[in-house]
Amino acid sequence: MSCSHYIIINIIDTAQTLCPQIDVKTHLSAPRFGLALLLMENIKRDRMFIFLAVMSVASTVGFQVWRTLFNNFAVEVVGLGGNHIGMIQSIREIPGFLALLVVYVTLIIKEHHLSAISISLLGIGVALTGLFPSYVGLIFTTLFMSFGFHYFETTNQSLTLQYFDIKTSPWVMGKMRSYSSAAAIIIGLIILLVNDYLSYEVMFGVLGSLIILAGIWGVMQNPTREDLVPQHKKMILRKRYSLYYFLTFMAGARRQIFVAFAVFLLVERFQFSVREITLLFMLNNAINYFVSPLIGKAIIRFGEQKVLSTEYLSLIFIFIAYATVESKAVIAILYIFDHVFFNFSMAIRTFFQKIGNPEHMAPTMAAGFTINHIAAVIIPVLGGLAWIVDYRIPFFAGAIMSLISLVAVQFISSNINKAELRHI
Repeated sequence: MSCSHYIIINIIDTAQTLCPQIDVKTHLSAPRFGLALLLMENIKRDRMFIFLAVMSVASTVGFQVWRTLFNNFAVEVVGLGGNHIGMIQSIREIPGFLALLVVYVTLIIKEHHLSAISISLLGIGVALTGLFPSYVGLIFTTLFMSFGFHYFETTNQSLTLQYFDIKTSPWVMGKMRSYSSAAAIIIGLIILLVNDYLSYEVMFGVLGSLIILAGIWGVMQNPTREDLVPQHKKMILRKRYSLYYFLTFMAGARRQIFVAFAVFLLVERFQFSVREITLLFMLNNAINYFVSPLIGKAIIRFGEQKVLSTEYLSLIFIFIAYATVESKAVIAILYIFDHVFFNFSMAIRTFFQKIGNPEHMAPTMAAGFTINHIAAVIIPVLGGLAWIVDYRIPFFAGAIMSLISLVAVQFISSNINKAELRHI
């Protein structure tokens, strides 16, 4: 078989995977490259795909605006100290703990409407931030923003798993992250351009208002279908989902080491400037724009066990390197790789899609979000105390947790096989 034939066949196979509802074999008379593109575009025209894409971009823009401006606003305008900011950051995680309440909210609000309303709530929190320049005011607006952000993320995960099957959901998740990365780059450039000319109040207000408008647009949409399995409107905890719960908790712990200590390492020990950190963030987002869809395709091609094994095996070396490397350039490269592997965690959700009952998607995503955020309180506190003793301890702990996760993911295939036997 020639190389060109091999490439064409792989394109057709990929297209069939992304759009299983269309039988490629009945369309062999069509130009093969055009057919592959047609099948991919078919998913992009799906109403739920468009809805989630717009909401995901809005969520990313809103959170990126808040994260970029908040610390400077809190210090320069409100005059807060590290203890105040630390408390606000802890309070910001409360809505993540309460994500399980999404199940009960959907008793009175349709899930896609709740998703759009959450975006508007996020926008309100961002828009009001500049109008309440006080400690109490920032707690209030942060809670608004955080409830919107976390409740959207919960419904976003649930709707993705409900509307896209096991052969398409990884690709959809990858595309969403790709779009979000592009949005983060654009909003970062906008803030850099207008920062010297506009006040914090105006930047928060204008950009937050755009997010509110995106949420209002979402409320007016109806991307739903009637052929889906109705979701349970109560908490679902099952022993057979134990591996999913464990991996979700460990992913939350890994996220906190990445978020809380990796950037702190760059700033404290390697003296990265604000400009260097900003450029590093933008480079990460640029790389993820291209890489995220490939991660989704890798999950489809190789399965969750191999993808997650690759992630955790790599993280063992990355965390050890964080603790031992002395080169500023090398530490920046490590951070970029860490950021890329962070996106592999979508395989945990697609793993659950394969083992979970269809009616358990929404309640289990809510429970998973809460489990993920348990580590958001535990890890920063313990890691902060350990950092005082030796900055390397949190990263060695991260390597040990990655090793434990690596062992755990070896049971993914057996869990999937058991689920398939149950469904026969």
